[in-house]
Amino acid sequence: MGVMDSQTMELAAIFEEMADLLDIRGDSHHRILSYRRAAENLRTLDEPVSQVWRAGRLAQIPGIGSALAEKIETYLHTGQIEAYNTLRSEVPPSLLGMLAVPGLGPRRVALFWKTLNLTKVDELEEAAHTGKLRTIKGVGPRLEKNILDGIRALRRQREGRIPLGFAWPLVQEMLAALQEVPGVVQAAPAGSLRRMQETVGDLDLLVASEESAAVMERFRRLPMVSKVLLTGPMKTSIRTVDGIQVDLRVVHPQQWGSALQYFTGSQAHNIRLRALAQQKGLSLSEYGFQGDIETIRCPDEADVYATLGLSWIPPELREDQGEIDAAIEGVLPNLVTMTDILGDFQVHTTWSDGDARIETMADAAKASGLRYLVVADHSAGRGGGSEKCVTPANVDNLLAEIKRVNTHLDASFRVLAGIEVEILEDGTLDWPSEVLAKLDFVIASLHTALNQPREQLTQRVLRAIRNPYVCLIGHPTGRVLGARPEADIDMEAVFAAAAKHHVALEVNAWPQRLDLNAGYIKRAVATGVKLAISSDAHDTEGLSVLPFGVAMARRGWAEASHILNTRPVAEIIAWCRSRVPH
Repeated sequence: MGVMDSQTMELAAIFEEMADLLDIRGDSHHRILSYRRAAENLRTLDEPVSQVWRAGRLAQIPGIGSALAEKIETYLHTGQIEAYNTLRSEVPPSLLGMLAVPGLGPRRVALFWKTLNLTKVDELEEAAHTGKLRTIKGVGPRLEKNILDGIRALRRQREGRIPLGFAWPLVQEMLAALQEVPGVVQAAPAGSLRRMQETVGDLDLLVASEESAAVMERFRRLPMVSKVLLTGPMKTSIRTVDGIQVDLRVVHPQQWGSALQYFTGSQAHNIRLRALAQQKGLSLSEYGFQGDIETIRCPDEADVYATLGLSWIPPELREDQGEIDAAIEGVLPNLVTMTDILGDFQVHTTWSDGDARIETMADAAKASGLRYLVVADHSAGRGGGSEKCVTPANVDNLLAEIKRVNTHLDASFRVLAGIEVEILEDGTLDWPSEVLAKLDFVIASLHTALNQPREQLTQRVLRAIRNPYVCLIGHPTGRVLGARPEADIDMEAVFAAAAKHHVALEVNAWPQRLDLNAGYIKRAVATGVKLAISSDAHDTEGLSVLPFGVAMARRGWAEASHILNTRPVAEIIAWCRSRVPH
């Protein structure tokens, strides 16, 4: 790289941007390439471009012809390039952000812009989530998924945080490979991932084995490894092809429990434990307990807590937010588990923006061990009626199909007829009560006008809660991780109203939402609000995200009794109908 003074840097960036904008506009390959070459050659100059110009040597720069030389001269005189300004007025510069999404080329960016007027990454993400992209010929579920994966990868690069839903399957794939190595006794994630935080930084893996060399060798050769950052007998760090750093530590089986506890954290939790150890005349580290005379090894993690006189504390609670005091007092919650979950309260099908038919979703849910499924396709409100959705006019056809599916299923599984209606800007729902009365389960959600003032947003939700047909408020804060913050809603007022009117709040398990978060779940539990965990699945694979919702519930200290999904289907129907006036 050359000298790269500020003017040279700016010119190179302008020419690079012009090449990208011309590419999106569909200009000739030769013209686009000329700008790219000019940018590249400017960056390799050994002197400022202004000095080259004053010496009359612009034409000597490879790729700089008379037209580009004139633009450079104009820029050095005025700080402007007219063609650049004109191009930016014709092609939205924000499209460059979409072009930065891995896997998206200029043609697709142009297609999304010209057909759906999508000009920003956030708009593209929303269109992918809501099924708008599929209105374009040639765009199907696979491309939609690739686009969403690319957006998440872009955000990871920029923000350094990895969504739980991406990190977890990556780590499970790595651990499965490491467990095949002879001599491996234990293998587990550690750090914030094991605590199931919504987003995580670098990933930590822990393996127990007396032979670390073979484990490290297998780790270095995993197919997702792009670069080995450091390697040794006890620790190896790699970077994946997606730019994620993963650290692997191998420990002796006899210190597995203490190492797992130590590297799981959190730091604040560990500090409290070390203080308890000091009160007993012990020093606690990843190697176990050290006393004046002997070392206490902890091959099992429960041994660490037992040595301190505590019950084992689930990893999801280890944030020093009362869990140690609860363990001391013997009042730790009996957290909900996936085995407690009997149903899923929100899935979408081909009746709206889903990929699978009702029968297909039901079969997949039953095969996964669930006993019931709420089909809650979108009403017209969210998309203003322009998208495929369920309407009051075709709801009877939906009910007939659900009845047919239930007829063919055995008595061990049931599909419930639901709907996800929109909470309109005045707080009314986009379906009338006489139509809602036909359904088993009604979800009311905010999808639009999330930037309204706090009081107005809050009143919208409260009015929906007071509607006797509403069973559940969907993804209550409206957040999308890394893309959209939670709406400015008075959640304390929402909790109070939900408890009073016996309306549940959703724990949306979709990894980009995880809404409610752990803090709000804890408040909901404390205020007596029922919670419902939903996958928000739009295809059969989407059903697999339910454990992430359970993880959020566990982080919020929720027990099975706090979760509607743990109740049999007959109780769910009776609970919903109990609010309806007779």
